[in-house]
Amino acid sequence: MDKFKERTSIIIGDQAIEKLDQASVIVFGLGGVGSYVVEALARAGIGHLTLVDFDDVDITNVNRQLPALHSTLGCKKVDVVLDRVRDINPNIDVKGHICLYDETTSDQLLEDHYDYVVDAIDMVKSKIHLIETCYMRGLKIISSMGMGNKLDPCQIEISDIHKTEMCPLAKLVRKEARQRGIKKLTVVYSKEKPSQPLVVEDDGSLERINGSISFVPSAGGLVIASYVVRDLLGLISK
Repeated sequence: MDKFKERTSIIIGDQAIEKLDQASVIVFGLGGVGSYVVEALARAGIGHLTLVDFDDVDITNVNRQLPALHSTLGCKKVDVVLDRVRDINPNIDVKGHICLYDETTSDQLLEDHYDYVVDAIDMVKSKIHLIETCYMRGLKIISSMGMGNKLDPCQIEISDIHKTEMCPLAKLVRKEARQRGIKKLTVVYSKEKPSQPLVVEDDGSLERINGSISFVPSAGGLVIASYVVRDLLGLISK
């Protein structure tokens, strides 16, 4: 057993450590939520990780995303997170795909065996397609709902999509899930009522732009990682 897993072994045991080392998880989206999912899974000892994101690090990411530093501006998020994960666990089997998930890349990205799929995608069309594809294939998936315009991480919880409330993204996904006959979907969402910030543009016009803060998307990502690990170890009551 790798020495860095000793403290984790104390709480879950050596057999569970071995189970996590054999587990394979794919994470779609390495933003404010997804980057913290990957961080926590790597530190928990997941042995096989696949990362999917098409985007570069932007200055507006620095307030909430792990790969976003002034030294990494313009770099591919996948490349930055790959380096970080390998520094956490040099023995991990980790690979990255720099691409957008959609109907044209779905089969290729999901062709390998995965014990868990994490959806931390921002784009609604891609998110819905991934959710439906996993549902049809019987793949375990947990999906992140909206974490923008929120300030209270204590209102984040795990639920089924059909029991969610308050979250605008969850409302949209819930509607799409009903239309597609998706009867169950585990999601992490916030019950906090989102704010509606108005930003003054250079021309004096007002535009609604989603705001974010460091401690809400990150908390959502850690909650997702916790659920994935506990489910892989058979600790979630269904």
